[in-house]
Amino acid sequence: MKFGIHNPSWQFGPDPYNAFEGVKAKAQWAENNGYTWFSVMDHLIQIPLVGEPDEPFMEGWTVLSALAAVTSKIRLATLVSSVAYRNPAHLAKIAAGVDLISKGRLTLGIGAGWHDEEYRQYGWEFPERPATRIRQMEEAVRLILAMWTQQRTTFQGRYFHTKDAILEPKPVQKPRPPVMIAGGGEQMTLRVVAELGDACNVYGTPDEVQRKFAILREHCEAVGRPYSEIEKTIVIGFLLARDEASLAAKRERLGIAEPVRGFAGTVAGVTELVGRYRDAGVQLLIGSAMKNDAETHELLASDVMPHFA
Repeated sequence: MKFGIHNPSWQFGPDPYNAFEGVKAKAQWAENNGYTWFSVMDHLIQIPLVGEPDEPFMEGWTVLSALAAVTSKIRLATLVSSVAYRNPAHLAKIAAGVDLISKGRLTLGIGAGWHDEEYRQYGWEFPERPATRIRQMEEAVRLILAMWTQQRTTFQGRYFHTKDAILEPKPVQKPRPPVMIAGGGEQMTLRVVAELGDACNVYGTPDEVQRKFAILREHCEAVGRPYSEIEKTIVIGFLLARDEASLAAKRERLGIAEPVRGFAGTVAGVTELVGRYRDAGVQLLIGSAMKNDAETHELLASDVMPHFA
């Protein structure tokens, strides 16, 4: 089982202009302490349940480009890019550039989008029907894959199009960078994963995740795709401490009250939980520390991850 770190917040102290120095140090620490993945959100404002909408927030692909230049081995990704935020042909070009800068360490994380307030603020059209957004995502992935692999790309879809589009140089990874598709929609999203994805990213309890993977397997069988080709991943918010007293003190200090979206507990408790996710079929567990709590990632690395090496 592999482990990654997801960066949900850009608050690394009182000075917002230190945000990149904070995330750079976090990514460099991660690749030197057993983590194989580092991802950032691709939003323009902070999302509910993580922070306040007006807190400082950096643009994801800008940060990935910079991290690609100051790290050497950890895999880098957006978790995830909304299909609506960039023309997908342009996104293919951006991603190819990050793959080049990182010398082949990019995973393109993409999803159908959901944060309607963000769409409204930035002037993007928000299709109310999830099915429409999922179809847009599917078409965008098909276009991106074509841009990465064809000499020139002419694409005429329902939502997107290109004509003799050139993308050079192609990505470093051959035949192309992997694509992670986020979402657990059982009828449409997981079908798109089975057809086009190299990794899925779902959310839920171990039992819920196991059910999602079983449905993904059915979709793979229906389209003739080996289920084993798809990496199974999840992202979980964590707040860890060595014991209950330390956890209570930390929650009070950070202002984290019940209920939490994720898991707040002790090392023993999270070790048991991670074991249940492993048994459910998770291959990459991506941890997101609440309030950027550095000790949470340190405890995962020192006390939890060795049990799953």
